[in-house]
Amino acid sequence: MAEKKKGLIRRFFGAIWAVYKGFRSTVLNIIFILFVILIGSAIFSGGDKVEVAKTSALYLNLRGDLVEEKRFVDPFAAIMNESLGGQEETPEVLVSDVVAVINHAAKDNRIQAMVMDLSGLGGASLDKMLAVGKAIENFKESGKKVFAYGAFFAQNQYFLASYADQISLEPMGAVILEGYGSYPMFYKSALEKLKVNTHVFRVGTYKSAVEPFTRDDMSPEAKEANIAWLNELWLQYKEQVAGRRGFALDNFDETFASLYAKVAAAEGDLSKYALDNKLVDSIQTREEFRRSLIAVVGKNDKNTYNHVTFGDYSKLVLPAKQFDNPMTEKVAVVVARGMIIDGTAKAGTIGGDSTAALLRRARHDDKVKAVVLRIDSGGGSAFASEVIGQEITLLREAGKPVIASMGAVAASGGYWIAAPANEIWAAPTTITGSIGIFGLMHTLEDAMKTLGLNVDGVGTTELAGVSAGLPLFKGLSDPMKDLMQLMIERGYTEFLTMVGKNRNMSIEAVDKVAQGRVWTGRMAQEFGLVDKLGTFDDAVARAAEMAGLSQYDVKVIQQELSPTEQLFVDMFGAAQAKGWVPSFGQSMQNRALRQLSQQVQQDFVLMNQFNDPNGIYSYCLSCQIH
Repeated sequence: MAEKKKGLIRRFFGAIWAVYKGFRSTVLNIIFILFVILIGSAIFSGGDKVEVAKTSALYLNLRGDLVEEKRFVDPFAAIMNESLGGQEETPEVLVSDVVAVINHAAKDNRIQAMVMDLSGLGGASLDKMLAVGKAIENFKESGKKVFAYGAFFAQNQYFLASYADQISLEPMGAVILEGYGSYPMFYKSALEKLKVNTHVFRVGTYKSAVEPFTRDDMSPEAKEANIAWLNELWLQYKEQVAGRRGFALDNFDETFASLYAKVAAAEGDLSKYALDNKLVDSIQTREEFRRSLIAVVGKNDKNTYNHVTFGDYSKLVLPAKQFDNPMTEKVAVVVARGMIIDGTAKAGTIGGDSTAALLRRARHDDKVKAVVLRIDSGGGSAFASEVIGQEITLLREAGKPVIASMGAVAASGGYWIAAPANEIWAAPTTITGSIGIFGLMHTLEDAMKTLGLNVDGVGTTELAGVSAGLPLFKGLSDPMKDLMQLMIERGYTEFLTMVGKNRNMSIEAVDKVAQGRVWTGRMAQEFGLVDKLGTFDDAVARAAEMAGLSQYDVKVIQQELSPTEQLFVDMFGAAQAKGWVPSFGQSMQNRALRQLSQQVQQDFVLMNQFNDPNGIYSYCLSCQIH
């Protein structure tokens, strides 16, 4: 009987194993077939030829967030996720690509006008939009008209639209300019209900990065600091837009009462409100707008105006790969975008080791005579920031000047890696400073008791088990807390000392404008934290000047893809662009709930990226604006 039972059990598990092998084989075969189809399509299709009519408009239909550097996305994983109905990551558009396309179109005799469709534009900081705006102004100076048309203009979209010669709005459209705000999610009570204990170690009156985990609201100090730089950004936004649109700063509605009065005067019609207040120039249906453009550039065989999309025109004018002339001297550019973490990281995140390696390549390249470090980061690991800072110091010692060029954000660790540079250049709207240090740890000793769990044992010293995560389950003793605070205070002193040494300031002077407080670029220059206000191009020109270069090439030093990664990018990237990969449906979610879930997810993903070996961080959470 026992043998019979054993036989039945063996057959049962054997059947399960056979089903599993069959299922695995089927899935692998399907993936292989899809892969072969995609490669065959890419090889034999030849692609659609992009043609530009003799008189045409550049259709600037930007889709996604404007960024300095695109984050690395595994193309195979992304396409499989999309095909199976997963949520697509927010697309990204390189500012440099947009600028290059517009500047080329300005000199192209076939391009007679530009039409901006900004409905797909997502996140974009003022400094990035100003760079695109400068290219639009260059386009207009060539004698060509710029038109913006849409059903709804959000704040970023309207900022770019304000560069147009004419803004047209659909009859049921709207323009909503809400100003800037910083509204992080707070988790203190939620963590308490989950019996999770939060331990904070910090230096800096205004270092508010840990507040979402220690409070249920924003502290008065954080509100005081945040409203100062938010007001500065909003003022610069209003000055820019008002100057281009030709109306006064008080034309912006900053209270519901003011907005209500103007909308009521327009009988509740938001498009009329926009027209009455000179936010737009005309109300047009899509057909009316099409006819007006046909009169400018002519009609195509699809009964609309002649145009070439941003994506198609990019294929014609952007080089497939940067040509590196080995004979010319170079100003190297290294982009540092995203969270600063210890170790290596792909594009879109700053790895201490990987970013230092890019700087080291520039140091050992005899043709590189100067370096521009383009920073767009709210900081992160203090240890990783110092690793990067050491490489910048070595570049300077090698006789190669380094210019730190600040983008949207260069705060906390982002400022740490800027400080060792020969000069720091920022945009007036850059969010910087936040010079402070903190440590954050969550422990589960109370949750363990609630669940009836316990960790116990013995060790030869009080320190035994710390590296294995014992404090997570047992909590922090008072001596451990004292030690952590001592380390944080030492880290803050090192931060101040490093900034003071590189900026020729006393520690007391640095501390006065530090304490974790956030400043705009314009404010930071007044305090000596920034040398010059200017664009990325200004920083490149200054680097060349300091290196004594009259003729030079700009060389972007970036991580190289592995052969396998490059294959997937070439094959699957092209397939995704042409729509060869089938989609099995997308779920629709309420926008507000979606944003809420994304914020919670981003906050905890952020915390998961905190991997400093000493548990010491310089990060600016309040630098995220909405």
